[in-house]
Amino acid sequence: MTEDFARPVGGAHQIAATSRLFDVTAKVDADTPASLLAFAESIGAEIGFDPRRTDFLADRLNRQQRVDAGIDISKRQYNRRFRALTRLTAKTAKLAAEQRKRQLAVRARAGFAAELTLDRFRADPNAACFVAYYTAKRKLRREFTLSGRENPFDEIAELLFARCRREGNTDWWMIAQAYATPEVLDHLTDEQRGLLVGRWSAVLRATAEMLEKVWNSSEFDRQGMVVRRGNDSSTWNLLCGAYNAARAAWLSCLAASGATGLLDTVCPGKAMMLIAGDLAAWHKAAGSGPHPDTRVWAALPLPWEVLAGRAACTAADVRAACAAAAVDPERGGWTAPKPPGRVGTFRPTPELVHGVEVADPLWAMLLRSAGAFSGKPVKAGYAAELSAESGGHSHL
Repeated sequence: MTEDFARPVGGAHQIAATSRLFDVTAKVDADTPASLLAFAESIGAEIGFDPRRTDFLADRLNRQQRVDAGIDISKRQYNRRFRALTRLTAKTAKLAAEQRKRQLAVRARAGFAAELTLDRFRADPNAACFVAYYTAKRKLRREFTLSGRENPFDEIAELLFARCRREGNTDWWMIAQAYATPEVLDHLTDEQRGLLVGRWSAVLRATAEMLEKVWNSSEFDRQGMVVRRGNDSSTWNLLCGAYNAARAAWLSCLAASGATGLLDTVCPGKAMMLIAGDLAAWHKAAGSGPHPDTRVWAALPLPWEVLAGRAACTAADVRAACAAAAVDPERGGWTAPKPPGRVGTFRPTPELVHGVEVADPLWAMLLRSAGAFSGKPVKAGYAAELSAESGGHSHL
């Protein structure tokens, strides 16, 4: 697993090209959209360029307008500068959108844990260990399988969480940033729960707006949610993950605050991810079709329509759609926080075993024999074997 989510490419290339044309030395933060836009506005004043008006045919100055503005360059040079500034402005908008997508990807996998300070981590090592391990498990790449994603709350996460339960001064607010379950939220104050409701609601709306733009950019197979030509499946699935994570946390916060009555007024549904055609064919060959939640998604108004107030959808509407699709609305997480699933089985990743091998080849050998590279759960009793081989010492 890489140490960081992929970051968007900044505007260094556009800055260099524009600086050469205008013969200036730029001191611009190429990774900050606001800095790029300020540079375009500043340097564009030389040719009367407005970043809000970048159409090459409609917004350029004609010869008389250039003379009136005191622009003493040829038409060709003016056009070159106008195009360069147009590309720089477009890069600014693209960079801002990609950075928002990256932030939502982090939200989907780690909640607000990325905003926690090092001092807060150091103040409660038990809570810090749980947050770090749990978010790392959530960031693992999905596997191409019919069985679905394995629960990131595995045996190690359960062990670390049990430590937090035993401590009397656990920093539950820190845990709630990444693991907003009813049990965790019950330890918070009303003010803290209200703050989380607001933060997750804001993420929910922002993500829904971006989903709407992707949805409107091409045609989707809403009934089966199988990828079609022209669908931006990577962006759609990334945004769906962020939206559903925000929605689940939002529902948990409402339940912990005793405010689920709000769902009788507005209850946006889940967003379904797109599935690859070969995986859909695999499901069909195995005797199963689209996930039952897909039928619920197809029967309900689009979530962004509901959140924008353009369509009505209440908890009663969601329950009716779930009943028609034979889906339990509460256990499925449609109208209530989804109940905890079966604790996942701990399975060492190749990166983990490699790290162990550097420090202790014996442990690495035992982990390999336990199934670390086989794609299968580690065999029962491996922890006892490791403990025995290491002289009974365990750091878990």
